[in-house]
Amino acid sequence: GFTGYTFDGGYAEYTVANAQYCFPLRSLYGNASGAPLLCAGFIGYRSYHMIPEKAINIGIYGFGAAAHILIQVALFQHKRIFAFTRDNDMEAQHFSMKLGAVWAGNSTQPSPEKLDAAIIFAPVGSLVPKALQDTDKAGIVICAGIHMSDIPSFPYTLLWEERTICSVANLTRNDGEALLQIATEIPVRTKTTSYNLSKANEALNDLRNGNIHGAAVLVMT
Repeated sequence: GFTGYTFDGGYAEYTVANAQYCFPLRSLYGNASGAPLLCAGFIGYRSYHMIPEKAINIGIYGFGAAAHILIQVALFQHKRIFAFTRDNDMEAQHFSMKLGAVWAGNSTQPSPEKLDAAIIFAPVGSLVPKALQDTDKAGIVICAGIHMSDIPSFPYTLLWEERTICSVANLTRNDGEALLQIATEIPVRTKTTSYNLSKANEALNDLRNGNIHGAAVLVMT
């Protein structure tokens, strides 16, 4: 089940949680900067961990909270990141380049180089055939979102040559522990925009409209 979705909860002042689903945080992340690691970071890392280690050129479609964490991990491991954003989102493209992407452009643009793997964070089904088109032989396309719009039909030639499409549902405990370990080694620096709890709807609207670069964090005051 999902707290706040399939059963009530999520904004309680106190809560009880099963210890096997909890992670200890270093003091570095014992504040708002640690919040993005516990959702966007975990799912981003789970998606990244599904990519073969030999993959070097990695495309990220949708450069938001998860991507701005993941790029720091990938660069630490000597990967090359290609950032695809919504069309003409120059702020997101500049943000990704500042973080170390080798290229940034619109999601509708072809990749300047063939990708070994692609991760789709944007909930846009039409990006699946686009990512397959950008991916080299035997490449993998990871769909990281919980929800995605319908995937349109596409020619078999895009999937042929042993390309793979895979989805992500949940992280494993090993993934969570691995991310928190490497995050402190790098260390990962998150960019957050804080909102009071009463401004939760405003935060959601800013997120939908692409007004947040990094992660939105609700502050309990």
